[in-house]
Amino acid sequence: MKQQQAMAAPHQPLAGVRVLELAQIMAGPTCGMMLADLGAEVIKIEKFPGGDDARQYQKPGDSAMPPSFRMINRGKRSLAVDIRTPAGKAIIQRLAGQCDVLTENFRLGVMERLGLGYQDIRPFNPGLIYCSITGYGRVGPLASKGGFDLILQAFSGLISATGEPDGPPVKPGVSIADTNAGILAALAIVSAYVHRLKTGQGQHVETSLLQASLQQTYWLAANYFSSGRETPRLGTAHSLIAPYQVFKTRDGGMVIGGGNPKAWISICEVLGHPEWSADPRFDHPQKRVQNRPALEMLINQVLAQHDTATWCSRFDAAGVPAGPLNTAGQALEHEQSRAVGMVVDVPDGLGGRSRGIGSPLTFSGRSEIASSPAPRIGQHSRELLKEFGCADSEIDQWLQAGVVHQG
Repeated sequence: MKQQQAMAAPHQPLAGVRVLELAQIMAGPTCGMMLADLGAEVIKIEKFPGGDDARQYQKPGDSAMPPSFRMINRGKRSLAVDIRTPAGKAIIQRLAGQCDVLTENFRLGVMERLGLGYQDIRPFNPGLIYCSITGYGRVGPLASKGGFDLILQAFSGLISATGEPDGPPVKPGVSIADTNAGILAALAIVSAYVHRLKTGQGQHVETSLLQASLQQTYWLAANYFSSGRETPRLGTAHSLIAPYQVFKTRDGGMVIGGGNPKAWISICEVLGHPEWSADPRFDHPQKRVQNRPALEMLINQVLAQHDTATWCSRFDAAGVPAGPLNTAGQALEHEQSRAVGMVVDVPDGLGGRSRGIGSPLTFSGRSEIASSPAPRIGQHSRELLKEFGCADSEIDQWLQAGVVHQG
């Protein structure tokens, strides 16, 4: 393994690292995809029939390989095992003994009941990095509860702080808790791996959807801890900065960021109202926040005179932070998104190609992803078991007994 690591390309620092993914749906698979994009070999353990529950998240017209599953399971190989059976348990123990990392996101206590908890697995591989993603953490009065993105976004206060001032709370349009938990898990794993390189010791690393959600509340927490007050819903506006939000143009919308006095003065000049910078309602950052509704109305009135492209060009020329209010599709189709490697062409597992989200990490100017498509359920069962030293006779017996499924 050390030789493999020494030969790894800079953009694949985890080449030679084996990951056993006993995680499903989004948080754990997001972690696994990030590790795969960094060069790790990720072995996805799936139940059968059905496999990862995310395989069922389909809308009318989707193929047998749902886009949502394909998106975060590229670069992995699938081994379908019934881990509830003694033979299935023994298979996982055998594989874990030869892997560097194991990830799981079962409800607290499930892995222990299956005999696959950290203390159960550790004797087979003391250097193993065992990563758990839970809903509420492994300690505290809610530790035994299951975790779901929507529930934890609500619990953490993220939803209550999102929405228009006169409207109801709104869930952000993306799975913040799941996605961030996956990113944090990948960070914990890489950090633990560095520790293992130094000491030879593995360890149990953990994060949760609650921790991943609360981490996103830095400024909400700063306001609450300092004043005891909740941050009100402000739509796209900022609680501490104005102007800093979405505004209306003649043909749509755009965002403008007046985060410092210089930017504010430039905004006034671009809008053709330099006198606003000395207006007693707006001549101090706190006054602009206090008088945000009046400021928003004035800016919208001026922006309505031209289209978004014209205003973006003018603000760019003046060095003011500004940009268009894109849809997700507009952002994904923009040449800048492809230029930085965030929109990539990948095999779709059905004989064709589709577009996917790339890696957000660049190494020495290179940003690449694991190129193999998301697997079918149990697609690689036999080949993986053989790679881990299992005899054909053993594999045949497991297949006949229904312990293992070959897709």
